Amino acid sequence: MISFKNATLSFGDKMVLDNFSLELEASGVTCLSGPSGSGKTTLFRVIAGLIPVQGGEFSSGYAKPALMFQEDRLLPWLTALQNVAAALPEGDADSALRWLGEVGLKNERNAYPSELSGGMRRRLALARALAFGGDLLLLDEPFKGLDSTLLREMSSIVVSQGAPALVITHSAAEIELLGGKAMYFEGPPLRVISQSST
Repeated sequence: MISFKNATLSFGDKMVLDNFSLELEASGVTCLSGPSGSGKTTLFRVIAGLIPVQGGEFSSGYAKPALMFQEDRLLPWLTALQNVAAALPEGDADSALRWLGEVGLKNERNAYPSELSGGMRRRLALARALAFGGDLLLLDEPFKGLDSTLLREMSSIVVSQGAPALVITHSAAEIELLGGKAMYFEGPPLRVISQSST
């Protein structure tokens, strides 16, 4: 269970969470959708333990979330294989190679991020997050820049993990491919305006 009770958080004069309350039992894939800048990424960072709320309460039953940022956040001095292995215990190269295969990048295992296209870097970042695993996946626009074929393939991989996942997306097509369960937000300050479920 993820719980916010009257949580507040601001950056300077910008109030992102203002007495924000939400209880979310993450199961399967839940999409979070709403305008850019509304506060969804900040919400993710609180859930991931990267930012504390300044007032009110936040609690999570997930001790080891895996976060995929909007930016790829790849290590430029490491190859694709090494980037994924870095998320695994003792740099497990065999498992890293398997995850590269899952996202269709096995042949690029020795390439550096600068040698990959934007879509390839996005898939590499996704492979790293999935390899890390954890008990909750937090994926911030994971399919940005992917064509329709890759979108179907990557969304299928996310769904097949079976682990609880929260996915930020602006795309109705992505929500449908991920199962149709979604929360819609406005902000800032962030607030839930509607929900849908299959």
